[in-house]
Amino acid sequence: MQHNPGMVRFAPQEIAPQLLLRASIVVAVLTIALKTLAWWITDSVGLLSDAMESLVNLASAVFALVMVTIAVRPADADHPYGHHKAEYFSSGFEGLLIIVAALGIIWAAVQRILHPQPLDQLGWGLTLSVLSSAVNGALAWLMLQSGRRHRSIALEADARHLITDVWTSAGVVVGIGLVALSGWDWLDPAVAIGVALNILREGAALMWKSSQGLMDEAVEPEVMADIEKTLASFSHHTIRFDHISTRRSGQRRFVDLHMHMPAAWTLGRAAAVRASVEQALMSAVPGLRATIQLLPSDVEAHFDDEKDLI
Repeated sequence: MQHNPGMVRFAPQEIAPQLLLRASIVVAVLTIALKTLAWWITDSVGLLSDAMESLVNLASAVFALVMVTIAVRPADADHPYGHHKAEYFSSGFEGLLIIVAALGIIWAAVQRILHPQPLDQLGWGLTLSVLSSAVNGALAWLMLQSGRRHRSIALEADARHLITDVWTSAGVVVGIGLVALSGWDWLDPAVAIGVALNILREGAALMWKSSQGLMDEAVEPEVMADIEKTLASFSHHTIRFDHISTRRSGQRRFVDLHMHMPAAWTLGRAAAVRASVEQALMSAVPGLRATIQLLPSDVEAHFDDEKDLI
């Protein structure tokens, strides 16, 4: 079958983060309505926990959209390195909301264990829960593809939260199904507590990842491997590299290093080689910003002098 050049191929990873976050807001409102209705007709605390997590989805998507919009702003006089770290605030905020929602779920589940109530109309409740989970799952897949393509931690965090929501719903469905089969009403709040513990784990992981980004965490191992491979292609008995340091800042990656070369070289020749290395690095790692300091071969830079630590 021949490819029609007039056809447009669908590439989910190319969808802009802002568009997907707007879609996430719409989907969150839809799933809140479906899951709240499911809880209302069944009186299941498990489905209530599912609906509460969807409220977190809505708040997180709104905040993520604001932070992603800020992150793409160009550098200015007050922020010469750009606004890319704004995305880490989104991830941390989402983690905090997840933890608060989980504690609320545990409280509601404990109350139900102390005061058990039978469940009603389980068929309708399960149907609505499964429908909302299918919508969340499809959106999460699109967001993960785009988040990896654009290296957006805010988008990826929102996607992983949606995936957690899907697993949460699956657990709730299983729990309610067991209640229907066994007649053991205590299984409903027990499943809700299990769901809450899983949500707590996800929230803590998001907050940890956000904190690491705010503290200038080094680039990923695979990115560092690309940097080292590129530098190795320029290494020569007259050229060497050292003091390589990297950091992440939202969608951006930064690398600073020293390039040693013969002192007899002219400034023009040295600058031309440096430009070639910088261009090669930025081509190997999209979004990378390379800063290279030129030094003569017989000069070493010392960063660990005790005088500099005072």
